[in-house]
Amino acid sequence: METSTKERLVREAMRLFSQQGYRATSINQIEKAAGLVPGCGALYNHFKSKDALLAAGIDRQLDRRRAMHDISAVFAGQGDLRTELSLLCRYLMSVLDRESEFLQVAARTPADQSPRLNHAYAALVDGLYSELADWIKGCAPTVNDTEAKRIAVVAINALLGKRATRIVFHSPQVDTPDDEFVSDWTAMLAGRIEQPARPQ
Repeated sequence: METSTKERLVREAMRLFSQQGYRATSINQIEKAAGLVPGCGALYNHFKSKDALLAAGIDRQLDRRRAMHDISAVFAGQGDLRTELSLLCRYLMSVLDRESEFLQVAARTPADQSPRLNHAYAALVDGLYSELADWIKGCAPTVNDTEAKRIAVVAINALLGKRATRIVFHSPQVDTPDDEFVSDWTAMLAGRIEQPARPQ
């Protein structure tokens, strides 16, 4: 199925924003990448401005995120904490991989450029924190809300850090192979979840 000009503009703009940054990307570059004549102004038939194009790309990411499954439903009932955590870690890495372009755009766009982008990034990360905390409380009812959130933040930040070395900084030489990371992540979380709760 052929993609519309508008969809091509959004796709190519987000790709260019992720590679070279929002400010460094020109309208001409976006038009050319979308298969249009650079400088013809065709982009303005679909978007008022480059900001509006960025907003459309952010909306696309938010729509994808809303369509994702509730992780507590996907991984509940495996019967073994470590098995569930291993599956969960791989799932969360796949979420971050699917959002690699968005994460690059967020990393390369100045914070004051787009409050909407900041909100979308916060929604992605905060959503992952909340979903993992809920999953932890579901599989370990003795873990209180504060502790579940603390464990979730450490776990998600570890995943973000792992993926950032490759996605944002393009430094695979300092990366840990996924299988080893999953094993370590699983052991760390299982140990923390099975540990008695800290006093509040």
